[in-house]
Amino acid sequence: MGPAAWVFPKEGHAILNSRERIDRREFLALAAMGGITLFANPTHIHLAQARKEDSMSFTAKDYSKLIGMEGFSETLLKNHFTLYQGYVTNTNKLMETLAQMLKEGKVGTPEYAELKRRFGWEFNGMRLHEYYFENLGGKGGLEKTTKLYRKISEDFGSYEEWEKDFRAVGAMRGIGWAILYQDRASGKLMNCWVNEHDVGHPAGCSPILILDMFEHAFMIDYGLKRADYIASFFKNIHWKAAEGRLKD
Repeated sequence: MGPAAWVFPKEGHAILNSRERIDRREFLALAAMGGITLFANPTHIHLAQARKEDSMSFTAKDYSKLIGMEGFSETLLKNHFTLYQGYVTNTNKLMETLAQMLKEGKVGTPEYAELKRRFGWEFNGMRLHEYYFENLGGKGGLEKTTKLYRKISEDFGSYEEWEKDFRAVGAMRGIGWAILYQDRASGKLMNCWVNEHDVGHPAGCSPILILDMFEHAFMIDYGLKRADYIASFFKNIHWKAAEGRLKD
């Protein structure tokens, strides 16, 4: 199957439902990319390049520890984990395909251009979900003595004003992400709405707190009650994880 024939579902569903045995997967993938060298004895296969290619790929993280979290059913979370794993699979597949097209001198083709444009969607879909899952699993509010609390209060006037604004961003119509960013140039915090994974991120800003507002994040449990989902999100924020992203 040539590069133009790959299909990347918009919502990140996995191209491969499960990871096949490493020996078979590596052999097939790297044989297609010229990464396996066969010697005189066909049973001896040089796998140095295979290991190198595998080390460059991304591996889906295990967030099963979040199962049992108040306000999030097991069904909802498992579906969400599966969708995230699809983004990881598609990111790796795109990297492999684009690398092969580069080797074959196909960089001037429409197929290459479209896959390059697609990469931001898949990669950001992977990484934003990781930020989201990693800032979940906590209990209790943000302590007033913390660096993040003080910074929020400084930039928004008070923690309460920030939370009101962040909830309002999440409650906006549409699908996307509500994100608390920090501008690395000025250090200032800002709440933003990102409509697509790869469009609308403020340049030079780092995500501090991520809220997934695509329907798959809440509709199984909450239907159209976005405010109820956001309330459950706030009950489960892992504030230490969020604060760890803050720069002085």
